[in-house]
Amino acid sequence: MKKLLISLLAVLFAAPSFAQYNSGEVSISESTLYYGIRLGVDFANISGDGTGGFKSRTGMTLGFALGLHVSEQTPICLESGIYYTERGAKQNIAGGEVTTSLCYLELPILIKYGFEVSDDWAVLPFVGPYFALGAGGSIINKVSDTSVSSYKDVYSRPDMGFKIGCGAEYNHLYIEAGYQFGVANIAKDDVHARHGNALFLNVGVNL
Repeated sequence: MKKLLISLLAVLFAAPSFAQYNSGEVSISESTLYYGIRLGVDFANISGDGTGGFKSRTGMTLGFALGLHVSEQTPICLESGIYYTERGAKQNIAGGEVTTSLCYLELPILIKYGFEVSDDWAVLPFVGPYFALGAGGSIINKVSDTSVSSYKDVYSRPDMGFKIGCGAEYNHLYIEAGYQFGVANIAKDDVHARHGNALFLNVGVNL
């Protein structure tokens, strides 16, 4: 995975050299479509019933973004896309650790409001819902040396929540940070109520 991340980062930061890279590239007041790629890291956890001993788990995010500058009069963007995200949590128990991984395919629907700081820089705070579906994951218990699917008995695959954060764009380069909190109950039984949450940091390129 380390080699993959290094390779993807190299692609991200090399991409602007294949596009125009001069003053005036940032324009948030044109009614145009744009697309981009995202690579990032999230620090995820699970909150709710029976999660008092849970701590954050670090995972990867990889995605494709598609956005629309809505109008020339208002610097508002609508952005969606498809993301692969690794979330979950860790728990220390007597004799070892239990790691829960929850991997999702995620569809965000974000509203961004842009502020042009200069010809090259723009700042874009954003908010909006996300919808996710579990695509894989496991619960690894190092004490009993067992591994089972996260979605077999404990967690359900659908998730939904909200994202809030802020991005910044310099010409084609883009970086964002934010927080997402789940509102759907991802516990599979009727006794517990649990929600997935994560701090995230993504870098990418908008074209």
